[in-house]
Amino acid sequence: MRITTIFRKLLGVTELLVSSVAFEEEGVVVSVRPRWRQARCIECGRVGPTYDRSPVRRWRHLALGRHVFWLEYAPRRVDCRTCGVRVEQVPWAAWGSRFTLELEEMVAYLAQRMDRTAVRKQLGINWRTVGSIVERIVAERLDPSRLDHLTVIGVDELSFRRNHNYVTVVVDHVRKRVVWIGEGKSADTLQQFFRLLGPERVRKLTHVTMDMSAAYIAAIDAHAPHVEKVFDRFHVQRLASNAVDEVRRAEVREVAGTEAATALKKTRWALLRSAWNLDTRDEQKLADVQATNRHIYRAYLLKEMLAQILEYRQRGRAERHLDGWLCWATRSRLKPFVKLAGTIRKFKDGVLAYVKTRLTNGLTEGLNNKTRLITRRAYGFHSAHALAAMIHLCCGGIMLAPPLPEPTSSA
Repeated sequence: MRITTIFRKLLGVTELLVSSVAFEEEGVVVSVRPRWRQARCIECGRVGPTYDRSPVRRWRHLALGRHVFWLEYAPRRVDCRTCGVRVEQVPWAAWGSRFTLELEEMVAYLAQRMDRTAVRKQLGINWRTVGSIVERIVAERLDPSRLDHLTVIGVDELSFRRNHNYVTVVVDHVRKRVVWIGEGKSADTLQQFFRLLGPERVRKLTHVTMDMSAAYIAAIDAHAPHVEKVFDRFHVQRLASNAVDEVRRAEVREVAGTEAATALKKTRWALLRSAWNLDTRDEQKLADVQATNRHIYRAYLLKEMLAQILEYRQRGRAERHLDGWLCWATRSRLKPFVKLAGTIRKFKDGVLAYVKTRLTNGLTEGLNNKTRLITRRAYGFHSAHALAAMIHLCCGGIMLAPPLPEPTSSA
C-alpha cells in the first residue's frame, strides 16, 4: 500500500486525494486535493469554470499522538453563475474555517462534556477558537424547524456572570429540549420569541409553564392570550416555605433570650421538610413547636395544607379547598401568609391549572440546572451570545458524530 493511500485513510476524508507528505517542525503536512476534478462554488456547490488559484492554505486537522496533521492545498477560484467569483469548495473544511470538519466535530463533542480550557489542552488549540467553533457548529446544526409544532412550552430565566445578567430560556415540553434563548428577563425579551414564532405558530400553543413573573405574564397576555398559563407547583410551594421561614425568624427574634427560644432552636429544616420526609427528631421538634409557639405551628399547617390541595386531581375539589385555605391564610394574622394569599388569589387560575394538567416547570428547571453547571465549569460567560451557543449545543438536541474508534469485543 502506497504511503499516500495510508495517509488518506488516516485522515478519514473520503472525497480527498493525497499528493505528498512532509514532516516539518510544526507537524505532518499533507498535500491534498479534492477527488472531484471540476471546481465547485463554496456557497451554492454549483460546478463552474476555474478562474485562477488562491495562495496555498493550511487547515489544522486532528493529531496522531503528539504529531499534528496539517492539510495543505491551493484552492481554485470559481466563476459561479449564481454567486460570482468564489473560492472553491473543499471536502475537508467548512467555508471560512481553517480547521477540518473532523477537528471541529471533536471540539464540539468535547465541549459538550468539559470546559473550554480542558478542550484547549486536549486538542492543542486556542481557547477562543473553541468558542468560535462551538458557535459555528450550533449555527449549522441547530434544527431550523425547532419552533414548528410547539404546543406546550416552559419559560424561565437564568442568571449568569455573578447574577448581574439574565437570559430567558424557552423549552419544548414535548421534545424536551431548549428551543430559544433571549438576552434579558423582561417582557420585551419574551415578546421577541413570540414575534419570531409568528401568529400562525403562536395559535398552536396551548399551555405555558412558568413562575409568577409579571413581565412574562404581560408578554403572554399581549401575544398569546389564548394560552393557558400553568404556574409551577414547586414555585407556589416554595413561596409557602419562604413564608413559614419568615414567620419563624420573626418569632425567634421576639423570644430571643427567653426559655421559649430553646424550643425554636434548630427547627428550620423540620418546618420546611415535607411531612413524608420527617424523621423522629424532626417530629419531636414539631411537637415542641406545637406546644410552645402557635404562630409558627399555624404557619406550618398552612404550608402543609397548600401542598395537600395541590395533590388533588379534580379541579372543582381543589378550588373549594383552595378558597377555604385563602380565607384561613387571610385571617391568620401572619403577615407573610396574608401576602401569599393575595398573590395566590391573583393567580388562582394558573395555580389550579396544575391540578388539571399536572404540568410543572420541572423540565425547564432541570435544563436550567444543566445550564448552570455549564456556567460554573466555564467560570462564567462574558456574553449572552456565548452562553446561548453552549446551551444550544448541550441542551438543544444537537447530535454529534466525532471521529472515535468503534469499541471491540476484545477491548
